Amino acid sequence: MPTLPAQHLIAHSVSLALAEDIGDKDWTAALCPNQPGEARIVAREAAVLCGQAWLEECYRQIDARCRVQWHVAEGARIDNGDVVCTINGPAQALLTAERSGLNFLQTLSGVATETRRYVDAVAGSRAVIHDTRKTVPGLRLAQKYAVTVGGGANQRVGLYDGILIKENHIIANGSITAALAAARAIAPPHVTLQVEVENLAELDEALAAACPLILLDNMSLDEMREAVRRNAGRAQLEASGGVDLDSVRAIADTGVDRISIGKLTKDVRAIDFSMRFVN
Repeated sequence: MPTLPAQHLIAHSVSLALAEDIGDKDWTAALCPNQPGEARIVAREAAVLCGQAWLEECYRQIDARCRVQWHVAEGARIDNGDVVCTINGPAQALLTAERSGLNFLQTLSGVATETRRYVDAVAGSRAVIHDTRKTVPGLRLAQKYAVTVGGGANQRVGLYDGILIKENHIIANGSITAALAAARAIAPPHVTLQVEVENLAELDEALAAACPLILLDNMSLDEMREAVRRNAGRAQLEASGGVDLDSVRAIADTGVDRISIGKLTKDVRAIDFSMRFVN
């Protein structure tokens, strides 16, 4: 089940978004009488809904009297024209929080929607879709949460919870074997250990060193199938590099355990939502 980031982290992210949007005053909202109002947020395209906690926090920080009633569950598929929520509160607060709230909702729904496309594409295979650290600065935890809402899984969150040994680390240590030994000497139990390999010879070395998680970087389908054969279940194999919706199913069918895709969080296409007053 998707796990929300801690509330104080959501609140901090929202406070930064509101500060950059409002500054010292929302002069436009001041044009409206500050009487009780009701507004609806409507989806303008099919999507997977994500970001409820961030939108709610936007309205809570602007005016605690605002109330959001959701008509669609987090993670549900929505269609063009669906009313996803109704918001009641002072009219000026409804307007002031609108853009920031929608920015979170459209961005996180975009991540969840794209993830769901990839998850659906590999359905029935053993492969699990994973994200990467290629995220929008400041929104990593939110985006990684959105990946899980879309049915994917999180790769390491940051540099603090996982070691990924890549080409430069291997060069610095002299070999994959030496780099793995150095990693094992410093890594606490909660830190994951992974090595990236670019060919089958490097795979063999990583397997000989008993690496538990191996990333197959930009390998061909034939190379991935051979990697799965050689591995024989000893390590988890992850495919990465150049993955798109046209290729992901074929990659999954090679038998790899995981497929990591940077574009889930890097190349985000926001989902179109709009907010309208009821009267």
